[in-house]
Amino acid sequence: MSVLDNPTCFSNPFQFEITFECLQELDDDLEWKVLYVGSAYDSHQDQVLDEILVGPVPVGLNKFVLQADPPRVDKLPAEEILGVTVVLVTCSYREREFVRIGYYVNNEYIPEEPTEDPDEAQKSFDPSRHLGRVQRQILADKPRVTKFSIPWGDATVENTEPMIDQSQSLLKDLPMQEGTPSTAATMEMDE
Repeated sequence: MSVLDNPTCFSNPFQFEITFECLQELDDDLEWKVLYVGSAYDSHQDQVLDEILVGPVPVGLNKFVLQADPPRVDKLPAEEILGVTVVLVTCSYREREFVRIGYYVNNEYIPEEPTEDPDEAQKSFDPSRHLGRVQRQILADKPRVTKFSIPWGDATVENTEPMIDQSQSLLKDLPMQEGTPSTAATMEMDE
């Protein structure tokens, strides 16, 4: 997965170029979702930025750009617009999530006057007046990838522990959904 248009203005859409390999024919579409973590302290502040169905998915290499609107600022706590948060891209098959990619996101207010003290500028930030001066940067080189083993056909899966790809940076505070570890999933992701 590649992050496009990064860094960018806070109000620009999120864009991810997704490449994956489908190893077998799938009977149903894949559901892709982009989730923005609005508050580290309250999951009710999280926003689903977009949900799309992709399919039918042919066997072989597949690529597309997933674009999602930015979060609604009026739904975010004002004190948490700036600073570090997380954006998640998930994929599900038959309502079962099998991969989650998490990225740190840093939102920083860039004052009009470069001589202004950066700490003071952050304190004087007013979302209603300064949102156009907020730069969003996704730490694209440090994703956290979690894979879950799911039933791709009629088989059942018993284990429900996620497997974290240890080659990726760990984001300890990402919410986890029940799933099963995948050592050889039907879908291969190109991170």
